[in-house]
Amino acid sequence: MDIAFLMDDLRQIDPVWETTAQIMYECNQRGHEVFFLEPHDIYVRKNQVVARMRHISVPKDQPMTDYWADLICCLNREELIFETVTDLDVLFLRKDPPINHEVMEFLGPVSDQVFLVNNTLGQLNCSSKAYILNFPDIIPETHVSRDPSRLKKIIDDFGGAMVIKPLHGHGGHGVIKVSNQDQENLNSLINYYVKAGKPYPERQPIMVQEYLKQVKEQGDVRILLLDGEILGAMGRKSVSGDFRTNVHAGALAFKHDITPAHKEICRRIKPKLQQDGLYFVGIDIIGDKLVEINCISPGGIPRINRFNNQKLEIAVVNFIEEKISGANPKKHK
Repeated sequence: MDIAFLMDDLRQIDPVWETTAQIMYECNQRGHEVFFLEPHDIYVRKNQVVARMRHISVPKDQPMTDYWADLICCLNREELIFETVTDLDVLFLRKDPPINHEVMEFLGPVSDQVFLVNNTLGQLNCSSKAYILNFPDIIPETHVSRDPSRLKKIIDDFGGAMVIKPLHGHGGHGVIKVSNQDQENLNSLINYYVKAGKPYPERQPIMVQEYLKQVKEQGDVRILLLDGEILGAMGRKSVSGDFRTNVHAGALAFKHDITPAHKEICRRIKPKLQQDGLYFVGIDIIGDKLVEINCISPGGIPRINRFNNQKLEIAVVNFIEEKISGANPKKHK
């Protein structure tokens, strides 16, 4: 198969802890043709969506560090492959958030002609933290507004700690805990986040969500889902006093066993994820509440592999092989 990975510059990542690197390595091990491109490499030529790509031609059976060194050499070569996107079998959209709307616009018209992980329309819908509102009965109390006075009243009426989240933030950036006990700072923070100095239509809506106290003692759980089914999971907990549990924010990851409550959450959201073409996602759970769905470059495979002595990337590549062989059995028999 011809499998391409769209991501940020691979020279800037540590392959040992990068989910994309593990999937690329597994594709290479199976003898698939692997290509790499960045968002700016997609364009249109004679009404067709085309990509400037680099062919990652690397020997099999190397340690990851050697494989990655050879991969970087492939990136540094001048040769470019100019490929019509629809000639690919699979295109992994693994660019880190925020979402690149230009890429989504270019790929949207051909999304039914190449298998995208994940689907463009699904990513556009799920790129906002508001996507969890599709599941109102399994999420914490949640509000979204751009009106400072309304947000202030929500927090005052709630009477306890709440969490402010930018709708399009990622990696815990911009997520803060607030309380009605600190009125002076509360007003300032709300005004800052919604950009209250601008006219109402130009302000930024923000999410205000119930603070779940379990996060302090238990942390949260990241579950990776593949086609709606549980692929693997890990726990995450802050070790610095920060309430955020993102590994990029300094949290500690640890082994986690899936609970019946977590299985039920996954069961509830599976049909919607499949409907939206969100085949590979990461969800975050605190206690028994769904707090976030990550569809843009979800990570966690390397850490979960180490905790459980697994290779989850095998299941990911098995899945895409089955999808492609089923869609075009003559080409891939």
